[in-house]
Amino acid sequence: MHPSYAPGVTHPTEARRYLVHNKVQLSLYLRKTGSMMHTSTRRPFLRTYCLSLLALLFFSPVLSLAQQPSTSPLVINGLGKATATLDGTWQFHTGDAPSWASPTLDDSTWEGIKTDKSWGAQQHFNYTGHAWYRRHITLDPATNPNLDLSLFIRHIDDVYELYWNGTKIGTYGKMPPNPGWFWAPPPQTFALGKAQSGILAVHVWKQVPTSFDSGILGGFVASPLIGSNAAVASYAAERKYGWLQSRLYSGGLAILYGIVGTLSLLAWILNRERKLLLWMAIFSYTPLALQLLSGFRIPINYMLSLSLQQPIFALQDISLWFLLLYLLQLDDNPRLVRWTKIFACISITAGSLDGMLGFIDPSGPLGVFAQWADGFFTVCTTSVEVFPLILIPFAFKKNHTTGTWLVAIFAFLTEMISVVRIASQQGSRFTHWTLSDLIQTPVFIIDNNPFTIYLLSYTFLFISIVYAVYRYSVDESKRQGAIEQEFKSAQEVQRILIPETLPPLPGFAVTSAYRPAQEVGGDFFQLIAKSEGSALFILGDVSGKGLKAAMTVSLIVGTVRTLAEMFDDPAEILSRLNRRLHNRLQQGFVTCLILRLDPDGTCTFANAGHLPPFLNQQEFQLPPALPLGLVASASYDETKTQLNIGDRLTLYTDGLLEARNAAGEIFSFERLQQLLATKPDAKQATDAAVSFGQDDDITVLTITRLATGVESTTLLEAPTLIASTA
Repeated sequence: MHPSYAPGVTHPTEARRYLVHNKVQLSLYLRKTGSMMHTSTRRPFLRTYCLSLLALLFFSPVLSLAQQPSTSPLVINGLGKATATLDGTWQFHTGDAPSWASPTLDDSTWEGIKTDKSWGAQQHFNYTGHAWYRRHITLDPATNPNLDLSLFIRHIDDVYELYWNGTKIGTYGKMPPNPGWFWAPPPQTFALGKAQSGILAVHVWKQVPTSFDSGILGGFVASPLIGSNAAVASYAAERKYGWLQSRLYSGGLAILYGIVGTLSLLAWILNRERKLLLWMAIFSYTPLALQLLSGFRIPINYMLSLSLQQPIFALQDISLWFLLLYLLQLDDNPRLVRWTKIFACISITAGSLDGMLGFIDPSGPLGVFAQWADGFFTVCTTSVEVFPLILIPFAFKKNHTTGTWLVAIFAFLTEMISVVRIASQQGSRFTHWTLSDLIQTPVFIIDNNPFTIYLLSYTFLFISIVYAVYRYSVDESKRQGAIEQEFKSAQEVQRILIPETLPPLPGFAVTSAYRPAQEVGGDFFQLIAKSEGSALFILGDVSGKGLKAAMTVSLIVGTVRTLAEMFDDPAEILSRLNRRLHNRLQQGFVTCLILRLDPDGTCTFANAGHLPPFLNQQEFQLPPALPLGLVASASYDETKTQLNIGDRLTLYTDGLLEARNAAGEIFSFERLQQLLATKPDAKQATDAAVSFGQDDDITVLTITRLATGVESTTLLEAPTLIASTA
């Protein structure tokens, strides 16, 4: 019961109104009776009335005590097997003392507070640290004393301990000095034992506010429930089902993102050149990772979860930027690519450092520094999130499909919604901005699933990305098919240029082997028999690989065959070939070695930057010279030697020397000398290099002078360069 301040006045607000009312009545009374009342009569009356008013004024500071709620217990009637909400006014006190758990504690002077909302939303805005709740609970005497009771706690920020009649019955999290709590913890159930009246005390600790803390958090967010074990378990199961139902859409969307990420990753592994698929995989995995850390109620330490989320958010932004870069075909702009990399470095660095701040105790000596650093890094990451505003204007210069533009639009909207939400949430306990709350408010709810503006935008972004990547893959497949057709055509041309048979050379045994590293190669060789009995061996290597090198080979072989019909001197042929190739190789070059072999075994060499041949097991030295195509006026010298009976010449391209094994070792001159000591033919030498680890086109040519009367042989080993239609 509140003390009475005046007749019929039982509340301090009513007392103040009574005081003001009497002042007014006194004034009116004196005006009406002033003329009738004698001065000697009015003075005692006035003195008495004024003393009464002064007494009320004197005791008015004490009226605040009347604001404290009664310590009368919460009476629960007919509990049975049902549940009851422990609502109403609880006793509340900030700070901490072990005695506050005692059932004999007099808490009548504690302030009153509700448990259906946080203390920050009531009288204790922005309060952090320790606080206690107490509630006196009286059960109806008719309650079965053998009934086992449980307590259901929906959520309390951040760590709490429960005491029933002074006995600790449970805790969630870990109290200071080494606090630990969880991100999005599920509701908890605690056993109270046999049914009895008593005092429920709750010790709460709340962490120092982060940069996105609005200041209204702390303590209870919903009133707890008490009931029989079966009733509480049933209620808890119902709540869990409702929670699962509310997460169906967002959780399902995250899983869909994960599936798309896996498919994209597998497609990228099959073709590493398609970088868009790699960034699509990274972008798609981030929503699933964030859901695992914060959305699925996995018991992960709060600070650890927060620390991991920061770099994941940064990675999500970065992958979206690169996804847009490739999808909008802006990767051909070096400056834009460079700025994308710069912003990516800023984002991942700031995000990672911001995440590392989570390992700093916010209540320790570095707590203030961590809060300021958190705000600074958040500003950094939020600022660069506007990067799509830079990318999209460049995309207007390109001719894009509808799907690509949909991705650009929804990527922009999603990023901007995120930027506005995060920016308005930072320091909201000082600015009191509520825009982030509005953004997170559901636009509509379907089957208990809330749909916010951000979730809707993210959904449309997912649909548009999947469609755009599908169209990109289809178009890329068409382009790949066209390239394969070009390779097939190049293979057909190169097949014609590679000799299918070698003309016989009386007195010599000739073997050759050619093994390209790709579908088409950059090596070339020709054996051209001359009418006077001599023969020209032309062996060379075009810089580069693939289709471009193969096309250059086609040009060279045609030119060489024409020059060979006109000239016999190797140096003359090289000089004229060099002039024809100058300024036509697009900063490339060609190495070439030409050998004229006469019937008597005379060898005349001219070399243009090619590897010298081996005579038996020793390298035959040739004068150095520039490769073809670099300098139009380059000249080439000739060198002669005599090939005796049993001597073997081995000509080869650098693919033989540069074969590389799994350990990164090259074939090397030493291994080549050991190989040539076994006198292998061209196929055996090529097979040895391929087995070691082929890294480039390999061509080997061997020439052995035979004794008189020994039948000459020529053997050619070359792949069938026909593109597969599979």
